[in-house]
Amino acid sequence: MAGIRVIRVWTYIVPNKGFYKRTLDYISFSVTGFLAGLFIKTDLIIATSPQFFCALAGRTLSFFKRRPWVMEVRDLWPESIKTVGLVQYDNLFIRYFEWQERRCYKSAQKIVVVTDSFKRRLVEKGIDPEKIYVVKNGVNKDLFTPMPKDQELINELGLNGKRIIGYIGTHGLAHNLKFILRCAKEMEGKNDIHFLFIGSGAAKENLLKLKDELGCSNVTMLNPVAKEQVNRYISILDVALINLRKSNLFTTVIPSKIFENAGMGIPILMGVEGEAQEIVESYGAGVCFEPENMTDFKLKLNQLLQPETYAKCKKGCLSLAADFDRKTLAKKMISILEK
Repeated sequence: MAGIRVIRVWTYIVPNKGFYKRTLDYISFSVTGFLAGLFIKTDLIIATSPQFFCALAGRTLSFFKRRPWVMEVRDLWPESIKTVGLVQYDNLFIRYFEWQERRCYKSAQKIVVVTDSFKRRLVEKGIDPEKIYVVKNGVNKDLFTPMPKDQELINELGLNGKRIIGYIGTHGLAHNLKFILRCAKEMEGKNDIHFLFIGSGAAKENLLKLKDELGCSNVTMLNPVAKEQVNRYISILDVALINLRKSNLFTTVIPSKIFENAGMGIPILMGVEGEAQEIVESYGAGVCFEPENMTDFKLKLNQLLQPETYAKCKKGCLSLAADFDRKTLAKKMISILEK
């Protein structure tokens, strides 16, 4: 794939429903990935988390093959699954993996995290800051670049004359899209606003039920689309919606949706506090509302749709995307690995 040899291994695949079945899914990849890795010649091992068992496989391979390994941390696991309420805080299983998490951080030669907040959190855990590097998410500007609205798609979805507020991505427990559906119901029949949800995830089935219960006529929910088609759907949006639960943990994350939407010049309405909010506001790429605050949501959406604010945010999006070009970030990652 793109000049890189990819080795695929057997994995026990289950839907993203139920903590223990999903864990078996993760463990199966860890085991088969480890076994396949034993027979591969390598100079360096890179393992990414989550899922965390992938990191465990990388660490174990490093031990058996006597090769250095780099741990990439894209989420603070298992802390994140406690935040969304999948398990109890006093769960022995979780405490065991918190211990394993610390072992991974200690044994990795280098750690690459995707936010400055993650680095601070690891330093607080006693990890040497000298071996922690930050490489943030970014945008593939070859794929996500400004383009005219796809009128054919608008016609197909029956959204002519609508101002489209779009959420494209995982419908998970952390995203609290039930809150957005309730906001949509409150705004039904106002200002030709229509909400478009595209994606799947653990919460999708319940979201569809809630949509029917509320009787939202201003909401369209679609299944995931091919990666090559995502830019068509982003092109028809007037506002890109990014939302997470209200939690201290989520003040440390930077959703990758920010960069794809910014690359296409779509102003952002964001319900994420902390580092992500700082990025969006510093570039003037959108307007942020307090997570789970319906009054603030409606107020900030109305503010964003004002012509002067909207034009400034479109311009801010392009500035943000220019500074978070994935090609530049890839070069930074390579320089870390070469060390």
